[in-house]
This record gives sequence, C-alpha cells and structure tokens, in this order.
Amino acid sequence: MASQRPQKRPAKIQGQEPERLQKLLSRAGLGSRREVEAWIEAGRITVNGRVAEPGQKITVSDHVDLDGRRLNIRPAAEILRRVLVYNKPEGEVTTRSDPEGRPTVFDSLPRLSDHRWIAIGRLDINTTGLMLFTTDGELANRLMHPSREVDREYAVRVFGEVDEAMTGRLIEGVLLEDGIARFSDISSAGGKGINQWFHVTLFEGRNREVRRLWESQGVQVSRLKRVRYGPVFLPSRLSVGRWEEMTQRGVDELSKMVGLEPLELPAKTPDEQKTMAREQARRPRHTPKKSAGRQWQVSGTRAPKGRKPASRNRSGR
Repeated sequence: MASQRPQKRPAKIQGQEPERLQKLLSRAGLGSRREVEAWIEAGRITVNGRVAEPGQKITVSDHVDLDGRRLNIRPAAEILRRVLVYNKPEGEVTTRSDPEGRPTVFDSLPRLSDHRWIAIGRLDINTTGLMLFTTDGELANRLMHPSREVDREYAVRVFGEVDEAMTGRLIEGVLLEDGIARFSDISSAGGKGINQWFHVTLFEGRNREVRRLWESQGVQVSRLKRVRYGPVFLPSRLSVGRWEEMTQRGVDELSKMVGLEPLELPAKTPDEQKTMAREQARRPRHTPKKSAGRQWQVSGTRAPKGRKPASRNRSGR
C-alpha cells in the first residue's frame, strides 16, 4: 500500500485559554511582539477599558483598544500562515506609515481583509533585496528571535582597501556602540581595486549592523543587498519592487525550521485570485542594477546546486 502523507493541522486554535497580550495581537497580524510591547510600555493599549500591563493575558473575547481605536483581534482565533517574498528597492522604508511621506514596503504588498502582513526583519532605506512578510505573528517572532540563530546573507560592495587581517577581525568580533558584533562568514564576490564585492553572513538583525561593521574598519559600504534569509534565497526571476507568495512547501520548511507545526495554506477565492493577480501586474517594474553580486535562481526555499545556507562561521561560532 502506498504510504499516506501526513495531514497538516487545520488552522483553527482550540479553546479560549488566556494568552499574553503581545502574543495574541501578534498572531492577529496587528504588529510584531516588539511593537506591541512598546505600545504597552507607552500606555497606548487598553483592555476592557483599563490600561494594559506588561505580561497581561487576554482572550479573543476581550476588548482591546490602541490609542482609543478598537482592534479586531478575532483573527487570532485562527492561525493564518501565509508568506510573501519581496524584492525591496532602494528608497522604501520598513514601516507602515512614514511621517515624511516616503514610500513604504507595505505600499507594494497585496491587501488583506482580516489580517495584516508582518515584516520578518527590517532593511534600511538604502538597502535592497530580500524581505519576507507573513500573516502569522508567531512565525515572524521565531524567525527574528536571536535564539533561533537564523542567518542572513548580504551582497555588499565595499569602497576601500580590504585585507585578510580586516576580515579576520570582522569574523572574530568588533565592539560597536551596542555591543560585540561579527560576521559568521565572509567570502569574496569579485571586483577590482578599492571597489570590491563580498558576501557576508550574520545571525542578528541589529540596526545597520552590516554597514557599521565595515565602517568600524575604516571602509565604506557603497551598495548593500540582502540575498538570503535562513533557507530562503532571493529569486533571480523576481524583479525589484515585485513580490510573490511562497508555496506550501516553502512555508512548511520555514515552519519546521523554527519548531512550528505545518499548516495548510488557505484557499483563495476567485475574487482574491483576481485581485492579487491584478495588483501584481500593475506594480512598477524597476530595472535592477548590474554587478549586484551573485544572483540566485531558486524555487521555493531551495538553494542553488553547490550552495547551502551557512550555519556557523569559519571560526566555529
């Protein structure tokens, strides 16, 4: 008899057990846990008319307001796990709204009716390349949490003289203003003279960490592009400013990597399919710049032949 494939767990959450406020709001797609924690600390959230406290537990039956506006937390009663792969252009900020009126990464994403896209990590305004978005706050939190050691790989063009002693220091560790930082791996990716390309890998996502590490050595980053997040490579088929939804196989691989049980992707209605196809078709197609380091041709989350995501650096860290 042919072996049956294991059934994925349905999306429904059983029971109404109280959960920490930040966890439930994050799962509802209203923000990351860090964002919700900041709202609580600032006194911006109320639960049933009272100011929320750190560590407070709630259920989806409670009334939660942010700045006096009622939040829809009912989606937290059902885990919806979808993932988008986005090729971020230069000039977009990783925020939902910008006081300066600059375009945001969320402006380019398909709209959802009952959930919101959560950014898995951030890229600064001048950094391009791979960004991941999900509707599942727990998946986002686990992929970003330092304890999971999910590595990120960047193609970086450096202006200045780079020698083995410098790369050795960057792997060994450099003291920055917010603590010790290091690359887990550095490899040359071409270039001549004082303009050279490198691929660097690190396990954290601190603000401007790649740029600050190189600048600590007296050289300047002239271009920076993220090409991988964990097992997910930036597809070469994905033009700058465009997105695509990850397949069931890709979402399952991400889920398993961080210890989450795989869930079935929700079926799209014909209207949703038409809406997403229409939005994707009208997105502006940016012309990618040349010499942006190595490009990956991938499917799902698989790396190209002979290329595997790094797990540890050369020094064993």
